[in-house]
Amino acid sequence: MSEYKPVSASHTTLTELMIPSYSNFGGKIHGGIILGLMDKVAYVCAAKHSDGYCITASIDVVDFLAPVEVGELVSLMASVNYVGTTSMIIGIRVISENLKTQVKKHTNTSYFTMVAIGDDHKPKQVPGLILKSQDDIRRFSQGLNRKELKKAYKKEEAEIKEDYDVTACQKTLQHERCKIDLPATSSATTT
Repeated sequence: MSEYKPVSASHTTLTELMIPSYSNFGGKIHGGIILGLMDKVAYVCAAKHSDGYCITASIDVVDFLAPVEVGELVSLMASVNYVGTTSMIIGIRVISENLKTQVKKHTNTSYFTMVAIGDDHKPKQVPGLILKSQDDIRRFSQGLNRKELKKAYKKEEAEIKEDYDVTACQKTLQHERCKIDLPATSSATTT
């Protein structure tokens, strides 16, 4: 395994024709099909960088920006944006192309966190990244920021669960689109 690899060493593009069996009841390509393709391209990209097997640890965000139509050609472009010790954040951009009109549209963006797994079935160290462009530096920095925000969010959630106050929660929900209908004798649980 190399100690460091350039981002370009693991760039991966997956292209697939969208067929009728991929469509949902509305006649558009089902989001689950796109997610499955994203997982594939994230895996290949991460496996190329880590020289081995990887698992999907989390999907930080999936933005569906435009629908994909039957008959369009979809290209999913993935690159390693950030690396930790055993994990990698893979950035994915999805473009669909109408083959008749040659119109291309950006349909999805996503960030998958992948973890490299060794022969002992435990996380293994991944190579560092050689950043060769301003985009590489920006993406690595954004990946670090995404990692820190995720850590802060988990800490905040744990604190909220620990300090759960039914009355305060009910007050917070007063102006939301919900109706609280608790039995008079119920007691709050902290699940």
